[in-house]
Amino acid sequence: MSAPTLHEFQQQVSELLLRHRSLLDVVTKYSQSNASVNRAVAKSVTECGCIELNARNQGFSEQTEQDQARRQSISHMNGQLCENCRDVIHSEMGKNLFYLSALSNLLDVDLEEVVAKEADKCSTLGFFNLT
Repeated sequence: MSAPTLHEFQQQVSELLLRHRSLLDVVTKYSQSNASVNRAVAKSVTECGCIELNARNQGFSEQTEQDQARRQSISHMNGQLCENCRDVIHSEMGKNLFYLSALSNLLDVDLEEVVAKEADKCSTLGFFNLT
């Protein structure tokens, strides 16, 4: 069975969403689910230790060429998620996507259109998209 499209997932969420039809309720549940994703990542570092962080200045400025910046940038992360942490993060990200879809449905926003526009913007702006 193939993975559902964003449109199909949004439709599924719309059919399942009974309790959280209030925009404010969905916005706060989305925010809460985002915090749960962040918490699960933090626990992977602080409780499990399957990944570790070593953060420091990336060492490039606005004058740094894009190729050079890409070569010298680092993620600050060492290790890989263990199976348990990966499962927890998958679960929390799934809830986050559910509430993002619910929010999109309430606001009549097509997630596939959002992704397509963002991808187009990334293609057009490239490295400067995030500055």
